[in-house]
Amino acid sequence: MLVLLGGYFLDLLLGDPQNFPHPVRFIGKLISSLETYLYNEKSEKAQLLMGVILTVIVVATSYITTYIIIKAAYTLHFALGIIITIAFSYTVLATKSLGDEGKKMLQALQNNDIVKARHQLSYIVSRDTNSLTKEEIVRGTVETIAENISDGIIAPMFYLTIGGAPLAMAYKAINTLDSMVGYKNSRYLYFGKASAILDDIVNYIPARLSVLFIAIGGLLTGESYIDSLKMAKTQGRNHSSPNSGYPEAAVAGALMIQLGGPSKYFGKIIDKPTIGIRIKPLEPHVILKTIKLMYAASFVGLVFFYCIGKFVNRFYAIGGF
Repeated sequence: MLVLLGGYFLDLLLGDPQNFPHPVRFIGKLISSLETYLYNEKSEKAQLLMGVILTVIVVATSYITTYIIIKAAYTLHFALGIIITIAFSYTVLATKSLGDEGKKMLQALQNNDIVKARHQLSYIVSRDTNSLTKEEIVRGTVETIAENISDGIIAPMFYLTIGGAPLAMAYKAINTLDSMVGYKNSRYLYFGKASAILDDIVNYIPARLSVLFIAIGGLLTGESYIDSLKMAKTQGRNHSSPNSGYPEAAVAGALMIQLGGPSKYFGKIIDKPTIGIRIKPLEPHVILKTIKLMYAASFVGLVFFYCIGKFVNRFYAIGGF
């Protein structure tokens, strides 16, 4: 479990350097290149088939490439193998980068620079941001951080624990596919369906585990952990995604705020269900509270998966099947 610990703390230290050759950027380029060759406008069935092929190629390539690189590193030297594996583990986690993006929004709002805040938010959400109010910017920021507690932290930890860096990288490939082609619009409704369905499947368990970690994180940060659990139970399904609503509801309950509601996407207003009860207003300081909650939940997740990993290793060491 040195790999999990090393990757987590390296992520806290370095975040996501712009000039670092991040594997997810290569995955994104692979998806874009393959889409050019595979996308077929002739029929819905052809789009579905090509979408499945895209998904299989990208996920398999991500897993196999990571496995080969790590295997080669271990062949050269054990220490090099450990270093390379930790490096891959570091790249699949997004704790510090999530916090940094939230702080950028908070700083812009504290400086009353709403134009800059809208611009910063546009990098991390797919909704239209050019006319958002201050409260809507706070809501969008909190929703993004909350959702990515699962997608960007807990899920990678989960797959690192059960399958090592290759499986965690395969997960990131699925997540990247969904973010690039998993839209329900005229171009991607069929072509991106396989990616979207697979993303829903691989996030099912991590999204629900994240509720527990967020609630405990709420306890550690002085927020309402009981309301966090209650809100996740009663309103976790108030989302178009079968998974994203759970961490969002847990955060909304912990902070006693309301998320969801209408948002504009590609010029069209989408009326989404609300999540949470509006006890406290969506003011800029809520972003800071969300960041603290995110860090606490990530640490709880780290401890949980470290203990699970140690238990499994010990179980096998004493002759378990």
